[in-house]
Amino acid sequence: MIEKPKGTKDVLPQDSYKWHKIEEDIRRLARVYQLQEIRTPCFEHTELFLRGVGDTTDIVNKEMYTFDDRGGRSITLKPEGTASVARCFVEYNLQQNCLPMRTYYITPVFRYERPQAGRLREHHQFGVEVYGSETAEADAEVISIARALFDGLGIHPTLYINSIGCPTCRARYHEALVEYFRGNEGDMCETCKTRLGTNPLRILDCKNDRCGKIAAGAPSILDYLCEDCQIHFDKLKHALEVRGIAYTVNPTIVRGLDYYTRTVFEFVCEKIGAKSTVCGGGRYNHLIESIGGKPCPAVGFGMGLERLLMTLEAVGVTIENRELPTVYIASMGQEDVCAALVQSLRNAGVAALGDIMQRGLKAQMKYADKIGARYTIVVGESEVAEQKVQVKDMREGKQFTLAFDEIVGFMQENA
Repeated sequence: MIEKPKGTKDVLPQDSYKWHKIEEDIRRLARVYQLQEIRTPCFEHTELFLRGVGDTTDIVNKEMYTFDDRGGRSITLKPEGTASVARCFVEYNLQQNCLPMRTYYITPVFRYERPQAGRLREHHQFGVEVYGSETAEADAEVISIARALFDGLGIHPTLYINSIGCPTCRARYHEALVEYFRGNEGDMCETCKTRLGTNPLRILDCKNDRCGKIAAGAPSILDYLCEDCQIHFDKLKHALEVRGIAYTVNPTIVRGLDYYTRTVFEFVCEKIGAKSTVCGGGRYNHLIESIGGKPCPAVGFGMGLERLLMTLEAVGVTIENRELPTVYIASMGQEDVCAALVQSLRNAGVAALGDIMQRGLKAQMKYADKIGARYTIVVGESEVAEQKVQVKDMREGKQFTLAFDEIVGFMQENA
């Protein structure tokens, strides 16, 4: 038997309604917040991620699916969504359009890592990207979109925020980090020893327990912010407070991608275990120029849908299946009449099913119950002769009579 590749997951028919619910909520929010959908390829030229994500990150060094195509070009399956949107922004010169550009996407992403709960080699990401604004108001607005989705679903993860400064103030912070970590170099993992000479900020994001304990005592970036970055961070906190969004400042958040500047944030739900971040994002004011575009500020986030579903389950939130059939038409030797009735219901927008298996009545009714049909109707000779049917409300356990010409209207009203 051929099985699915390690680190992937099938969404079975009985579970797909959960995905539809979340995707519908996302699209509803996109309408409310006036976000326009953007769709990018599942693979890009590898150089995009080397320059955009950063060649010192775990994603680039350890997790990318990279291969040469038949033309000898290095291609990488998309490990995250932001770099692809940035490439679009530059390639189509979207900067000349009305700014800010407010976009969202729902896309598969691919990372070669050890599969575990909520972390797959192929997963699906909801992302928001806003281009053109340097203000802390834009940061707060992006954060408010994630918070609105969580609130609508009935979960309330904790929001943690931080500022990792700009290239100017981060240079001083890097010096302080190098000095601190040099004194602990012998106890660090081999990867972090390398990072010490390339990008010491990445050490703060190491998942090795030993490095994590060392990093806990490292200097705080908040003590090294320049005046402009401090003002921006203070404005972000004010903007969140104005919107009624609770937050906690966590100076250890750095995120795992090199393109971030100033604001970084995470929504965390401890109930899903150690890997408890449900959503993460921040500001990336230099990403566009790093891939060849004109400087343009941007802010956004990414949210894993598999992890979001896992969070819903962990906190006890159930998603009602609203995709069940409204009515099942059971036939007792009146297949043509039933087929015509089912088609009339469908033409009117009613979710209707009938028998296509040539089952007996008992088997049909058992099937109707199994698929969760709200109503069932049995059509036999007497029903056709009298032009009336008995309708059973499977939820309430009640029965009532409808004329044939009343069936479609009733089901439309009660769908």
